[in-house]
Amino acid sequence: MTLEPTRTAPLSELADVVRSKNAGPFELTLDIILTTRAQYELVKRERLIDRQVVADLYGLPVADVGEPIHYDPARAVKINLRRPLPSGAVGESDVYGAQQHGPLLALRLPVAELPGFPEPTT
Repeated sequence: MTLEPTRTAPLSELADVVRSKNAGPFELTLDIILTTRAQYELVKRERLIDRQVVADLYGLPVADVGEPIHYDPARAVKINLRRPLPSGAVGESDVYGAQQHGPLLALRLPVAELPGFPEPTT
């Protein structure tokens, strides 16, 4: 079954979880768990969340963004970012990396519409 995206929505409406956390002292991890299998498959197939998209959102060089990792059983996408400062360094403002997911929330993506289902009224 081919899913045709017909509209877009912010990632915050398409995912159950959007979070960031430590991945050691020099990296952060961004986790996205999409709400539906169809949306996950569309994101994965079309590479809608790639290194360039994340680099643009965060104002980083592409070299500071790891290749997205897709985990099919959880409908999840994981991306690692190089921290601008090591965790706990002087001037570093989020030692746990838990407040770094904000730029992802406004990312707009095509919505995977299922044939025969009405569109949401939002």
